[in-house]
Amino acid sequence: MASKVKILLVEDDNLLVRMYQDKLESDGYEVAVSEDGEQGLKACKKDKPDLVLLDIMMPKVNGFEMLKQMKEDKGLKTIPVVLLTNLGGKDDAQRGLEMGAVAYLIKSDYTPDEIIKKIKEILHASTRDKEKVPEAVEIDKDEKEEDKK
Repeated sequence: MASKVKILLVEDDNLLVRMYQDKLESDGYEVAVSEDGEQGLKACKKDKPDLVLLDIMMPKVNGFEMLKQMKEDKGLKTIPVVLLTNLGGKDDAQRGLEMGAVAYLIKSDYTPDEIIKKIKEILHASTRDKEKVPEAVEIDKDEKEEDKK
């Protein structure tokens, strides 16, 4: 039997950590948590997660710096990184994607269920261990906006 998909959640807000960790674990994922980018980099090197959910505004090493260091490390650069943040500026999103993130999600724009669906979509699109990943339903941001009207 295939092992669980490992997700590293790098987030300094304890309430959000508990919420996302509970949701991800209840959906069958193995979740490790780091409170800042410094811990996150160590955890990536040690555990080699299948995906990293990365906040940007954190103490010590911020999310952009952690992403930069991951993409410069031969052993970490292929791990998909999803920036999950409160920074809503287009410049921040563009910067994160140009640095190598596979997605830039603004926390307030998505429910935890929608974020889980996005994670599944990203994991299916990657070449890593597809047999471990449950089927995903694609989130279309434009459709989401129409639903709000």
